[in-house]
Amino acid sequence: MAVSALIAQALGVAYAAGISPYATVALLGLVRRLGWVGPLPGGLEIVANPWVMGVAGLLFAVEFTATLLPWVASAWETVHSLIRPPAAALLAVLTAWNGDPSVAVLAGVLGGGLGLATHTTKLGLRYAIDTSPEPVSNGAANLGELGVIGAMMLLVWQHPWISLSLALLLLATLMVLVVLIWRTFRRALGLMRRPGDRPAAERG
Repeated sequence: MAVSALIAQALGVAYAAGISPYATVALLGLVRRLGWVGPLPGGLEIVANPWVMGVAGLLFAVEFTATLLPWVASAWETVHSLIRPPAAALLAVLTAWNGDPSVAVLAGVLGGGLGLATHTTKLGLRYAIDTSPEPVSNGAANLGELGVIGAMMLLVWQHPWISLSLALLLLATLMVLVVLIWRTFRRALGLMRRPGDRPAAERG
């Protein structure tokens, strides 16, 4: 396999891990055992181990439930700032482990950076969603993320560059959306705090 395609595959896995490393490992292991993809490159075959799949699936179930609960979701996402980027880098290294250390190191560095960007964007979006007290929006976000991860884990092996390009386009779109959401929040708070909106007694 061409090094460029291998790097693209590694980045596709890192992108998915930036959303949820648990769902990424569990789904990739599942589709591999079902024979829908494979053989997987590098050292990534380990994800098809039943124990690895089981633990990843259990952790994803915990994550899915935790992110349905207002404020618990934000706390969960914040803690995972320390988990998702390193996990993305590790999975990228495993994907690109073809005997050339330079390729593995490059994949790890780029994968860690992409995982960080993906997680940070998700974090900003989840903070915004978590301002709503109902679990419906969080549940919809969970299902949407699961769909993106599943699609990536199926398609990145046959169409690495197309899959990665679509993922980066989605990431850029979400970044813009997060910026617009938080700008709207700041403007709304600014209007609430304007002196003209306060009672005369408070303005003194």
